[in-house]
Amino acid sequence: MRRRSLITAAGVGALGSGAVASAARADYTTTVNPSANWGTWEGWGTSLAWWGRAFGNRNDLADIMFTRNSVSFGGATLPGLGLNIVRYNAGACSWNSINGESMVVSPNMMRSRQIDGYWKDWNSSDPASSSWDWFVDSAQRNLMWKARDRGANIFELFSNSPMWWMCVNHNPSGGSDGNADNLQSWNRQQHAVYMATIAKYAHDNWGVDFDYVDPFNEPIANWWTATGTQEGCHFNVATQSIVIDHLRAELDARGLSWMPITASDESLYDQAVSTWNGLTSSAKGKIAKVNVHGYQYENGRRDSVYSAVSAAGKKLWNSEYGENDASGMRLARNLNLDFRWLHPTAWCYWQVLDGGGWGIIDANNETGTLGSANAKYFVYAQYARHIRPGMRIIDGGEANTVAAYDAGARRLVLVTTNYGNAQTITYDLSRFATVPNGTVTRWSTQTGGSERYARFTDTQVTSKRFSRAFPANTVQTFEIEGVVL
Repeated sequence: MRRRSLITAAGVGALGSGAVASAARADYTTTVNPSANWGTWEGWGTSLAWWGRAFGNRNDLADIMFTRNSVSFGGATLPGLGLNIVRYNAGACSWNSINGESMVVSPNMMRSRQIDGYWKDWNSSDPASSSWDWFVDSAQRNLMWKARDRGANIFELFSNSPMWWMCVNHNPSGGSDGNADNLQSWNRQQHAVYMATIAKYAHDNWGVDFDYVDPFNEPIANWWTATGTQEGCHFNVATQSIVIDHLRAELDARGLSWMPITASDESLYDQAVSTWNGLTSSAKGKIAKVNVHGYQYENGRRDSVYSAVSAAGKKLWNSEYGENDASGMRLARNLNLDFRWLHPTAWCYWQVLDGGGWGIIDANNETGTLGSANAKYFVYAQYARHIRPGMRIIDGGEANTVAAYDAGARRLVLVTTNYGNAQTITYDLSRFATVPNGTVTRWSTQTGGSERYARFTDTQVTSKRFSRAFPANTVQTFEIEGVVL
C-alpha cells in the first residue's frame, strides 16, 4: 500500500537471489531456455479501493484498464492494458453510533481512503437486518462490474482492516501499539463472518463469485497505528491462524466450501516467509494461495518465498506493488526480479490511479481530478498486453528478460529492459525445436524519449537468432511467431 518507501532504490545489497543488472553492461547475448517451467500465467490486476471509490463510475477508465482496446483519454490514445484480476476491498468505515460508541478517525486520514463497510453494528449478523447496509460503496462495486463486463475473470475479496467497531480502539487505521493486535479477541470470528457474508451476498446478488477471500493486508507490519494515513490492522501470526480457521468455517456454513482462502499479503518477502512458517498446520491447510506484496523492492529473498510456498503445493501471487517512480524503470526492475526469483503466477498493481508518481495514470483520488498517463503506464503495458493468461513462463536467459510461451498460438514473447546505457542485445533461440525465419514484431517504450508504445516490424529472425539495439532506459517487447518448444 502507498506509504513512505521502506527500502531505498540504492539499497540493493541484500537480494540474496541475484544482483540487479548494472547500467554499464556491454552488448550481450541471452540464450532463452524453453525447458524451464515457472508456471502458467493467470493474469494481471489491480486493487480497486481508493481509485475505485473515486472513479468507479467512469467507463473510459474501465476500458483503459480492463480491455486491450485503444482508448482516447486526456488528448492521447492509450493502449488498453487488458487487466483480468480485480481485488475488491471490503471497507472498514461507517459513520453511525452504536450505544454511544463511534468510529475513531486518524487525524492523518483522507476521506478518499476511508472505504465504507457493510456491517454497521454488532446487533445482528443477519445480512437482511438493519445492521447491514448494502447500498454503500457503490462506485467501487460499479467498477468491479464494469471490469467483469469487459472480460475480467478473477475476483478477490480482501480486507485492510476489520470493521471499526471490531477494533480495540475503534480506529480502522491501527492501534496505539503497532506491534499489538488491534482486532478485539472476541471479534476474531466476527471478522470472518463479515468477510464470508460479503462473499455470500456477492454470489447471491451481485453476479460475482469471488475466486479468493483474503482476511488480511500486511498483517504483521507495525506501521498500522492510530495516526496512520489509511486503513490497516496488525494481526500477530497466531491470531492470523485463528481467523483463517474461522473464515473457512464461516464460508462453509454459507454454502461456499468451493471458495478458497488466500493469505497473508505480507508487505515484505522476508516477512512472508516468517509468517508462513509461523502459521499453524490447520491454517496452512485452509490456504489455497499465498499472496505477498512487493514493498521490499530490490531487497529480500524472493527465492525463499517461492521455495516455501511451492514446497507446500500452494499458488503464489504478488498481489500488490507500488512506488513513486513515474518513469516505470523501477517497476520494470522489480517485475523482472519477481519473474526470475519469486515466480508468481499473477501480479497486481496497488492503485493504478494515484498522484505523486504512485499511479500509472496521475490522479487525485481526494479531489476526483485526473492527469495524464505517465511513462510507467506504457512500461506496464509492455508486460500486461503481451504476457497473457494461459502462457507458460520460461527462462529468458538473463536478469533483464522475461519470456513467455503461448503453446496454442505458437508464439514466443520476450520483454527486455535496458537501463542507463545504449546497447545491442542478441537473442539466441537455438534451444527451441522450431523457430521460422521471418519478421519479429516489436514494441518500444523509451521512458525518457518520444516512443511511448511504438510498434515496429523492422527486425528479422534468422537461423534462430536476432539482435536489437536498445537506447538507454528502454523496455521492448518482441513477439516471435511459429515457435515450437
